[in-house]
Amino acid sequence: MRNLFLSLAYTVAFTAMTLMTGNKAKAAEPDKSCYELRVYYANEGKLDDLHARFRDHTVKLFTKHGMKNIGYWVPLDNPENKLIYILSYPSREARDSSWKAFVADPEWKEAKAASEKNGALVAKVESTFMQATDYSKLEQAYDLRAMKAGKSEAARVFELRTYTATPNNLGNLNARFRDHTVRLFTKHGMTNIGYWNLMKDQKDADITLVYILAHKSREAAKEGFKAFGTDPEWTKARKESEEKGGGPLTIKGGVKSVFMVPTDYSPMR
Repeated sequence: MRNLFLSLAYTVAFTAMTLMTGNKAKAAEPDKSCYELRVYYANEGKLDDLHARFRDHTVKLFTKHGMKNIGYWVPLDNPENKLIYILSYPSREARDSSWKAFVADPEWKEAKAASEKNGALVAKVESTFMQATDYSKLEQAYDLRAMKAGKSEAARVFELRTYTATPNNLGNLNARFRDHTVRLFTKHGMTNIGYWNLMKDQKDADITLVYILAHKSREAAKEGFKAFGTDPEWTKARKESEEKGGGPLTIKGGVKSVFMVPTDYSPMR
């Protein structure tokens, strides 16, 4: 009986250890998805019509053709009538295949034609291909309950930030985010959504970091960054990283910020 008990105990312990090891291995798997940041500039007076087309047709057709809708936003200050959104795909090749199927879909052709009876909705489209950094935890940023309910428990303001690194310092910039910045953002009330570098064939891929934060409000963002900027750990990390990099890790004027709010059809809210 004693031997049977020991055998069972060993089996349970071994199983638990195996599951823990497997979960850790799974968690450590790199995100190899292709991410696409798309910015649409709506023609004057057409932004609402563009939203309607996405809400009623485009979003579900993207899903139908294997694209993952990450989030849809509009800038808080939006004189250029922008719609900003991010899609993800298993690979760049999968992206091209999905878009080919999407534009050939009869439902899309019908929806596009109907929405443009009184003129084209979009004046310009910008597209940037990105890959997740090794410290990006995009999936953890989702409020799954809110997504399933189609709404968030509390409205959030999102911030799209783009950094331009000084020559040969993108690696040092990523290291500073990985080892210090991401954790300090959380400490000071900011939510890390996702972090990306550009794919190698994109312009300025060797100097660009793109990331998104979420805040309770624009004022909360201001307070969070104020506390972050005076944190002794940040001061120390910044000093050490700049000594290693031979100076500032971003060029002068190389930090761009756009505050955004999610659309009513955005999966991420």
